[in-house]
Amino acid sequence: MANNRIPRVPVREQDPQVRATNFDEVCYGYNAEEAMLEASRCLHCRNPRCVTACPVNIDIPDFIAALHAGEFRRAADIIARDSSLPSICGRVCPQETQCEGSCILGIKSEPVAIGKLERFVGDWKLDHADEEPLRTPQRNGHRVAVIGSGPAGLACASDLAKAGYEVKIFEALHKAGGVLVYGIPEFRLPKERIVAREIAEVKRLGVEIETDVIVGRTLTIDSLLGEEGYDAVFIGSGAGLPRFMGIPGENLNGVVSANEFLTRTNLMKAYSEQYDTPIYVGRRVVVVGGGNVAMDAVRTAKRLGAEATIVYRRSEKELPARSEEVHHAREEGILFRMLTNPVEVLADEKGWVRGVRCVEMELGEPDESGRRSPVVKPGSEFDIACDVVVMALGTSPNPLLAATTAGLETTRRGCIAADEQGATSREGVFAGGDAVTGAATVILAMGAGRKAAKAIDAYIRGREAKQEPATQTARQ
Repeated sequence: MANNRIPRVPVREQDPQVRATNFDEVCYGYNAEEAMLEASRCLHCRNPRCVTACPVNIDIPDFIAALHAGEFRRAADIIARDSSLPSICGRVCPQETQCEGSCILGIKSEPVAIGKLERFVGDWKLDHADEEPLRTPQRNGHRVAVIGSGPAGLACASDLAKAGYEVKIFEALHKAGGVLVYGIPEFRLPKERIVAREIAEVKRLGVEIETDVIVGRTLTIDSLLGEEGYDAVFIGSGAGLPRFMGIPGENLNGVVSANEFLTRTNLMKAYSEQYDTPIYVGRRVVVVGGGNVAMDAVRTAKRLGAEATIVYRRSEKELPARSEEVHHAREEGILFRMLTNPVEVLADEKGWVRGVRCVEMELGEPDESGRRSPVVKPGSEFDIACDVVVMALGTSPNPLLAATTAGLETTRRGCIAADEQGATSREGVFAGGDAVTGAATVILAMGAGRKAAKAIDAYIRGREAKQEPATQTARQ
């Protein structure tokens, strides 16, 4: 029976002053007792809005009921029907705007901590993976190539492997995981303890991963479908091409994209003395932007020893970053300069950044996104002294795949054009995640990968069904 009278069980975290100096995970998560207590708050609604709000439609009430009963294995099995990366999603998904944002308890009280419960179950499953018998699905004789080992690629590959396909993932970087390893900091998503082990679970299904392969250079989509003998290709290559403002001074030494800044830190471990990866932060860093990537970059700069400031052209109400990340950033001493927009990066006599010239903004009428458009206040120019400027303004897909694949259509934004099921303009080629939508969330990419897996299965089965009558006719 639901115990919705108890308040939401708080989650233990590192002390802000301590964690701002290290890259250990901020949130400790629930222990078993805390998780079961929080699970007792679920109302088990007849029409659970949380399930509808989840991009992969996890059966949330059922897994929470199993968790409340102490049946952790059953809870893990319920989640596994719809998600192959629960430990990751439990940490980085924007639950407050999805499942938890739709929780009926949230109307008069605090919603059930669905994300933290998913994280607990996912971590428990990883800790007990050796106890599970290895069940490699029987192969059906068909092969699918997956480009990119981020959340879209991993989800697609996992579902296809479960359906009996021989799947191989081609990853451009030297480590699998895509944005999970290069884009999200260690203090939010531990790489070896969580990401590597989640990927190992996908590989246990028989999925092969080959790194250091740039499709469009080392291989092409045409060669994969041709001489390599794959029946279909899924593009889950993400959106790793950074955007800049186009203002004077962006070519100065000390101006970097958040993509490069985070890749050097996360994937190449610039924060660790055991790695000789160069990274420069100076004494003061300004991060331009207000999304999750901006929060990741500014909190990383703080941990690397700099005074770190967010510059964002709208007010805090319009910040697109998760409220939890903004809250954590403030606790850690990050400075916020709201309604502020850079117009020039300033140089010293040696061509290095010495500051950024900004203007004050005020909010006007709502734009296409529904957010109020920022308007410049006349005569409001002022300078912020800094050594490094990090541009966290979003990313778009790398144009290499489209440029090297005849007939693969793209949108005006440079994204790969695909329908709701992930089918592109090229037969046998499917796509999903950030490569189609532009930079979005891990769970949306996973959902797109799973949809595409179903479409690929239907495509190959349909093609096989057409071939059978032709084969029978030829024999007659």
